[in-house]
Amino acid sequence: MDATTAPHRIPPEMPQYGEANHIFEMMQNMLEQLLIHQPKDPIPFMINHLQQDNDNVPKIVILGPPASGKTTIAMWLSKHLKSNLLTVENLVAKDYSFLSDDAKRQYQKTKALPSMLLVRLIRARLSEDDFIKQGWILDGIPETREQALMMQTLGIAPRHVIVLTAPDTVLIERNVGKRIDPQTGEIYHTTFDWPPEPEIQNRLRAPAGIWEPETAQRLLEHHRNIVRVLPAYPKILKVLSADQPCVDVFYQALTYVQTRHRSNAPFTPRVLLCGPVGSGKSLQAALLAQKYGLINVCCGQLLKEVVANESKFSEAIRPYFEQELTVPDRIIVKVLGQRLGQHDCVQRGWVLHGFPRDLDQARLLDSLDHSPNRVFFLNVPLDSIMERLTLRRTDPVTGERYHLMYKPPPTMEIQDRLLQNPKDTEDWVKLKMDLFYKNSAELEGFYKDAIILNGDQDPYTVFEYIESGIIYPVPSKVF
Repeated sequence: MDATTAPHRIPPEMPQYGEANHIFEMMQNMLEQLLIHQPKDPIPFMINHLQQDNDNVPKIVILGPPASGKTTIAMWLSKHLKSNLLTVENLVAKDYSFLSDDAKRQYQKTKALPSMLLVRLIRARLSEDDFIKQGWILDGIPETREQALMMQTLGIAPRHVIVLTAPDTVLIERNVGKRIDPQTGEIYHTTFDWPPEPEIQNRLRAPAGIWEPETAQRLLEHHRNIVRVLPAYPKILKVLSADQPCVDVFYQALTYVQTRHRSNAPFTPRVLLCGPVGSGKSLQAALLAQKYGLINVCCGQLLKEVVANESKFSEAIRPYFEQELTVPDRIIVKVLGQRLGQHDCVQRGWVLHGFPRDLDQARLLDSLDHSPNRVFFLNVPLDSIMERLTLRRTDPVTGERYHLMYKPPPTMEIQDRLLQNPKDTEDWVKLKMDLFYKNSAELEGFYKDAIILNGDQDPYTVFEYIESGIIYPVPSKVF
């Protein structure tokens, strides 16, 4: 490569296209499938893989001890995600091949299946069209490390693994009260979840193996096995406490399976911070720029720099500054487009704040092909904003800035000469707050993947949430 041509200019639309269409992840998934299946002719295989378009369907494993509620959580997730639930029982019940006939005979004798037969049954089911298109949820499988390794060998790889835990005493108490509706398969409990309908009550049956000695033995087997299963899924594992209401467990599980794991794809952050005046946008932008090397683009400061540097836009902006008027959107957009298109912004990424403030400005920014790939709204209540801004003061002698509550002046002499910026008065702050929240709903609607944060907390806590939102992919709303 000719060093004299460096640095090479990468058009901003190229990485944006790759990120928007998940090109890296698509190629990575296709390569994984090629290595797993090793087809004789890779080209038709890749074409078929792309046509299936199933890289984002659910592939979930739910594990846990007896009475932890894993079957209930699996059923609820299956209904919510419109996915396929697989258990040992419905694998055996399915009548579709010589494998199922062998499985039925084995299961009737021992109420269990040999690991190899179980995994081959699973692979056969997962190759069917409905599982390819809608994904799958495995309930209580794998039970042993042997099964986990066999699944990996045959290319059965979940994207999310949930492990439920609870104290043994709680699980034994739960199990003793478990009842099953033989018609629907729904699970109830004599204490925690008793059906109100007498008809259902009368047909409920106690399943086999629920009494205390049997439950204790099954728990012991689970504890022996689970510690050897978990190392097979180091980066996709989520442990949830089952010792809480089932609905809470379900929503925690749902939140997790809708997250996307951190990708190895090249990623250049283009961050937009939105929030009312005093919400901490400038501080968060400075922290991001300091830690990740992003270019800090404050719209107001950028316009001042353009005027000071006598650039080609300075003559157009200066009259508005001199008359203290708002600079028209068309000029702001041209200045922003020029800055965000510069090599440092394209190469290192940027964090923008102070623009857009309304829906029209957001559309103008989007038209520049400089769309943000992470958007954060910092919500702070009016009382906190008033406390932050209206108590700010400046020493006209030294230029030192103070806050009457958080950083009071050291002496009465200094306090007596402090001045307040006219833009920190209560009326001005209320006006700015009203303008922001008048347009914020439309902005949030435009940026549908925006992350809403509570900005009324320690700034470094807010930064940790923003940092997490940048590092990890935006959670998917639905599969």
